[in-house]
Amino acid sequence: MSLKERVYSILVVSSAENFNNSIFDLLPASHYRPKHIVKSISEAKRVLTERSFDFIFINSPLSDGSGINFAIDLSTIGDTIVLMFVRSEIYESILDKVAEHGVFVLSKPTSKAFVTHAAEWMSIVRERIRTQESKTLSLEEKMEEIRTVNRAKLLLITEMNMDESHAHHYIEKQAMDRCVTKKHIAEEIINKYT
Repeated sequence: MSLKERVYSILVVSSAENFNNSIFDLLPASHYRPKHIVKSISEAKRVLTERSFDFIFINSPLSDGSGINFAIDLSTIGDTIVLMFVRSEIYESILDKVAEHGVFVLSKPTSKAFVTHAAEWMSIVRERIRTQESKTLSLEEKMEEIRTVNRAKLLLITEMNMDESHAHHYIEKQAMDRCVTKKHIAEEIINKYT
């Protein structure tokens, strides 16, 4: 699926009505939905306990803080991509504080082109994170299979007096003969002997 076909959820954290209206006009609903707006960091935290978002836009400052620590926390604990909008005179100092944590920053005022490009860059990063999550899940599944097979081999060694290579061969042969995974055979052995 191409980036143009993907749909991303957005949380906007901003107390400025003009900003909220213009940001939604810049991001088409066909590509960005659902779109939620909250007016403070505390409100955002409440919403984030209920669901996650692909992108979070923070229009700094907010009524309950600058949003810097909130942005850093968001970017380091999950798969959410964070974009902060800050006044141009503090852009460099904010960028210096948050860039190493993976937070994107745009200075205000900004143009439609900059916001559009930023959203595209965020989409690219989000897809890369999805790919990495998939690889991580695949590795975790493989590690779980190895642990299960090793546990079954240990049971075959202790219960059936097999040596390690014979136990390994037994599990592989059973899996091949029955057209199932080694993990499936290992789970049957574990269930039988525990």
